[in-house]
Amino acid sequence: MSMARVLFGVLILVTAISAVGCAGPSEEVIAETKSSTNEFLLGPEDVLDVVVWRSDDLTQKDVVVRPDGKIAMPLVGEVEAIGRTAKELAAHIAERLKEYKENPTVYVKVKEANSYHVYVLGDVAKPGKYQVKSQVTVLHAIAMAGGFTPYAAKNKMQVRRTVVGPPGHSKEFKIPAPYDDLMSGDGEIKDFVLKTGDMVVVPTRAW
Repeated sequence: MSMARVLFGVLILVTAISAVGCAGPSEEVIAETKSSTNEFLLGPEDVLDVVVWRSDDLTQKDVVVRPDGKIAMPLVGEVEAIGRTAKELAAHIAERLKEYKENPTVYVKVKEANSYHVYVLGDVAKPGKYQVKSQVTVLHAIAMAGGFTPYAAKNKMQVRRTVVGPPGHSKEFKIPAPYDDLMSGDGEIKDFVLKTGDMVVVPTRAW
């Protein structure tokens, strides 16, 4: 084989590797960054006030969402709270109460938000688990962790997310989150809201 052919083959290989490295995030990954709602989703250990209008007997204060994601209500019994917003839970309880009460009006207030947490790991000033009272974005999480160290490869940052599906099924996402793109808003992935349990991973810069 001639040297020219060898060099041509190497050039093709390097070009292919560069193309893979420069490939943007998939449509599925981009869609996942937009799947987080700005409304708080209920989870275990959240404390709720459930008010049924004009019904002191049905109104429940300081209701704690159990580890199985449910709360107990008079008349209707077990109610799934996890993964719902306060408005969605109120509507669900009202629908269940229609069997016992005409046109029930239900309000749910989140008294204590204890279920929402994210992790910030790697080359940040204060890596660890952060339990917060409201949802945060990637940039907010980095700020909570004290910012980057001098050794951080901030444009190789990732968010690792596990989306739980039916029992026994889950999907892992590694979402690229280059700092410069998040700051400018010009990249395919904008600064996005983190889901509970998300891990923001900042690798060390290669010297």
